[in-house]
Amino acid sequence: QVQLVESGGGLVQPGGSLRLSCTASGSMFSINAMGWYRQAPGKQRELVAAFTSSQSTNYADSVKGRFTISRDNAKNTVYLQMNGLRPEDTAVYYCNALIRLTWRGDIRDYWGQGTQVTVSS
Repeated sequence: QVQLVESGGGLVQPGGSLRLSCTASGSMFSINAMGWYRQAPGKQRELVAAFTSSQSTNYADSVKGRFTISRDNAKNTVYLQMNGLRPEDTAVYYCNALIRLTWRGDIRDYWGQGTQVTVSS
């Protein structure tokens, strides 16, 4: 059973920084893609930043230059360094991974439980 476990959310003042972590655990062959989404109250879930299956990175326009996604393949972990946080960044942040379970294929989409990020003075 694959699980994604997130950590690092919290309350921060505008202009502050937070670092989110997400670790994938369980039986898997490989991680094809991994990244972060967020959902603010009353809004749809949106992509924040992600490593694609071709290992390039995608960022939402609203976070470019402020957020940086990185990874540690040996630990099956992806990080999101968030600098210059704004009140509009307030949301629940979800880790997402596209995981290949066996060498034959069997690719499945997994989500973490979410971590709250609140930017407020």
